[in-house]
This record gives sequence, C-alpha cells and structure tokens, in this order.
Amino acid sequence: MPKPPQLAPFDPEEQRFYSESLPNVRAPHPISKAEPGHPTEETHLGRLYPRSRSFGHYPKLMTIGEDWDVDRPVNREPGFLAQLPLHHDRSWNCLFDSAGRVLCHLGPCGAAEVDQAVKAAKLAFEPWSKLSGMERARVMIEAAHIIESRREEIAETEVVNNGKSITEARLDVDSARLCIEYYAGLASTLAGQHVQLPGGSFAYTRREPLGVCAGIGAWNYPFQIAAWKSAPALACGNSMVFKPSPVTPVTAVLLAEIYMQAGAPEGLFNVVQGGQETGSFLCHHPDVAKVSFTGSIPTGQKIMEMASKGVKPVTLELGGKSPLIIFQDSDLENAVRGALMANFLSQGQVCSNGTRVFVQREILSEFVEEVVRRTQAIAIGDPLLESTRMGALVSRPHLEKVLYFVEKAKEEGATVLCGGERFVPADPTLRGGYYMTPCVLGDCTDEMTCVKEEIFGPVMSVLSFETEEEVLQRANDTTMGLAAGVFTRDVARAHRVVEQLKAGSCFINNYNITPVEVPFGGFKMSGIGRENGQVTVEYYSQLKTVFVEMGDVDSLF
Repeated sequence: MPKPPQLAPFDPEEQRFYSESLPNVRAPHPISKAEPGHPTEETHLGRLYPRSRSFGHYPKLMTIGEDWDVDRPVNREPGFLAQLPLHHDRSWNCLFDSAGRVLCHLGPCGAAEVDQAVKAAKLAFEPWSKLSGMERARVMIEAAHIIESRREEIAETEVVNNGKSITEARLDVDSARLCIEYYAGLASTLAGQHVQLPGGSFAYTRREPLGVCAGIGAWNYPFQIAAWKSAPALACGNSMVFKPSPVTPVTAVLLAEIYMQAGAPEGLFNVVQGGQETGSFLCHHPDVAKVSFTGSIPTGQKIMEMASKGVKPVTLELGGKSPLIIFQDSDLENAVRGALMANFLSQGQVCSNGTRVFVQREILSEFVEEVVRRTQAIAIGDPLLESTRMGALVSRPHLEKVLYFVEKAKEEGATVLCGGERFVPADPTLRGGYYMTPCVLGDCTDEMTCVKEEIFGPVMSVLSFETEEEVLQRANDTTMGLAAGVFTRDVARAHRVVEQLKAGSCFINNYNITPVEVPFGGFKMSGIGRENGQVTVEYYSQLKTVFVEMGDVDSLF
C-alpha cells in the first residue's frame, strides 16, 4: 500500500493536483496557516492524501454545478458529468461531520441536467451492452484494481464525507471492491435456457440488459452503496445514472472517476447531485428502465409510486427495526460482541441493525453488565485516528433526532444504563462535530417508541423474555422485516427460530455480516428485491423467450 504523500497542506503543487485530478471539484483558495481554527501539517489532516486533505481543510464549491455563462459549452469528462449549471437559489452546504465545518457547496441537478445524464448513459449503453461478458469483466476487474490501489485515499475521503471511523471506512471500500470483482466474475456466466419441444422444435431464453438504470444512494455507506448498485447493473450490460445522498455527495464521484480510468465507455456511470426533486426527475424519466433505491420507508414508497407510472421495476432496500434474540445457552462473550456489532457500527446508522435486543431473563443481568462495560469503553472522537471506534453522526439535525429518542425513552420509563448524551471531543478543531455517547437502554417494553420506531443512531434497547414462543411473537410484531439474529448453542433451536423469523436477512451466532456473495434485502415494508449474490442478476436483466419451429405451421384456419 503506498504511503500518503507528505505534502504541506497549502502547497501550490497540491492545489494544482487537486484541480487537475478531479475536474468536477473546484480547487479552493489557500487559507493562511496562521488563521486560527484551521489545521496545519502537524495535525492528523496533514498526514492525508492530497485530495482528502483538501476536503478537510477548506470550504469549497463542488460541481455538478459551477458558475458559468449560459453560452458557455458544457464541459463533460468521460464517464461522468461535470460542471453543469448551478441552481444558486436551491444550493446547500455539505458539512464535514466530524468538525461541523463546510465541506463543499452543492447545487442540485434540475430536469435538464438529469436528462443530459440519462441521454449520455443511453448512448453508452449501446456499445457496452454489445460487449461479451468477458469484455465487460475486464473493465470491472480493472476498476476493482484501481480501488484497491487507492484504498486509503478513498477511505479517508469517505471519513470526511460521512464521519465514520477510518477502520470502518476501509472495510466499506473493501466491500465495494469485492462486489465489483464478484459481478465481474458473473458477467460471463449470464445465460439462458434451451427447451426441447415436440417434432424437433425448440425454444430458448435470452437474459438481456434493461437499459439505463437509476441508482439512488443513502448517506450511511456512500461509496459501498454506489458499488453495490452499479456492479450488478454494469455486469448485466446496463448503464447507470447514480444520485448520492445530498448529505454525502463526494465519494460517488470518485467511483465514477475510477470506472472512467478503468476503460468504461463515456457516460456509462454518471453522477447527478441533488435531493428529492432530482430523484423525482430520475424516476419519471422515460428512458430510465429501472430504479434501485436505498433509504427510508416513506421515500421508498414514493419512489415505488413514481416508478409505477412507467411500470418500471424497482429494488428497494428500506428501513428496519430488527430483533436480536439471545438465549440463555448462548456463548455470552460472542453474544455481547454480536450485540455491539448489531447496534454501534457506523454510529448506529445502519438499516439492518438489531436494535431490539431480546435477552432471556436468566442471563439478563450478566449480559447487561458486560454490554454496558464495553459500550462505555468505545473510543469516540476523531474518525481519522486509528484508535477511534465511533466517529460523528452524519448531521446536526440527525444528532438532535437521535437524542430526542433517548429523551422520549426516559419519559416512557426506560432506564439509560449508559450514554445517550452529546460528546465534545478534546480536540478544539472537532468541537463543532456531531458526536454522542453510545447508549444502552434498559427496562424497555414493546410499546415504547424506542422499541417500535427506527432511531438510526447508537441506541440499543434491551428487553427480556421467558420462552421461545413468546419471543418469536414479539420479534415478528413489526411492519418491518429487514434483518434478525439469534444466539444459541442449540443448533436445532437456531434453525427452528430462524425459520419463523419474518426477516429477509437472518444471522445465527453473528450479526451485520454482509459478504457480497450472499443476497441482502428485506421482507414486509423493509423492501423489494435483493442486492448482492447471484440472484441480483435477475433484478438487473430481463428474460426474452424465443420459439423456433422446425416443421410446418399447424393452423386451425
């Protein structure tokens, strides 16, 4: 792995590198080292790669969108759209979560920009879909190699983009790379079926691409989600227009750049920035053949409704309020580890989190004592430090929302066993960040708001149970069904319980493991379709049936 270049934070060469290497991000103006409140090369930011260091140092304007004259031609870089008109009246600031400073200034893409992106993707679809699976695979494998070579740079930028710890960000980059490698391997295996019919006639099926697919990402796993959606789409011969969350807009652009560098046709993977309106333009566009969305249930419902106008297939990976069941015969050490993994990854901002932790009464006291001890020991703070295990939440409004849920739980009778408060790092440059202490709630009941509603933050609700039959009824008593888990040494019980859990992704004696070879998705209101695994090919392709008559037509007329 190459070491980060040791450049001074305000080196003119870095400014040139930054401007030339990512054309759709305007290089910021240098800030004097003497300015108070800005880091120097002695801080952690001084040790980063130039691009991620630049994100950490300066407010800036990031386009899709920049100041330009109406008569000036659009500057399009191969593989993604850049420097489109900026709608100043609707622009917004994207913040550096761990510090609370402005990261970039964004303008949403309107109908014209979305149409341009879709048209570019449609043009790229024609030559890409005509390539053999092996030819597409070569480009995708090259993209995976580039990701591997730029792992640290991408991870650092994701930390700045999202606020999660560098340790987790590296794993997210690895997952993205593995996903692209996996679907590159499947690209050459796409095939139909031959069916022999009477009289020597036969039929066969062809698995064909859909066309231009729209991907709409969430802010908790920006780079990984962009790869999880684009990899199966491209492997099947589609092109994609991807809209990242407006909260975390940066690293999807890096993926577009990587596909371009790997040899993808111009326009194959385009990135458009914006919020709800931009997403609506994508969903309604007549040349978009499919929509894949990761996010909240209410937004997923709206996307499904919009896609239905064009009878477009959708993949929806939505919210969850997942149960984690811990029986008295569990390996307690592993059960505690599993509960922590089920609640505190990415500051608790994970849709599949097992936030309803059901513990059999016989071991409740011992389990809670150990969970609280380990939760209090979680290192919070600068997400770019190797020792940090919990970084900043994604935004101030989201932090306020999570803290509200903690207060609501207290009002309804839950006991705060630890955490649930604002955290102010010692580093003065991080005191504006959106930090809180991870929280464990005891004395919870099924009727409480913290147990019924998705909090999407580092808050674990612990409930007790007596019998297997009882806990299964309670675990399934939700409109959502994304994930579920069980810890027990009894193999028969484990399979029996999992069979009865109404959830799409279930775990036995582990939690929040998402190998790309395995399908991921939910039941009930947690979504439609699957991401990852071989079955996802079916969601990014369509089946054509061909009948071949080898004799005469047997006509009734």
